[in-house]
Amino acid sequence: MNAPERPVPSPCVNICALDDDDICTGCQRTVAEITRWSRMDNEERRSVLALCHERAKSSGLVWMLPVRR
Repeated sequence: MNAPERPVPSPCVNICALDDDDICTGCQRTVAEITRWSRMDNEERRSVLALCHERAKSSGLVWMLPVRR
């Protein structure tokens, strides 16, 4: 019997401040995403995390290094 999947943890880093677009500067989630997080299933949470990563890349918070082959 498979154990149930653990909940995807929140990306909150306790830097809770909204920018001009109402995106948290700490975790890169929108206000709607933050308030819905506890009611999301893991699939939706993973989608939100992907959006957060894209927002962080777009804003320069995450630098992508080229892949060496």
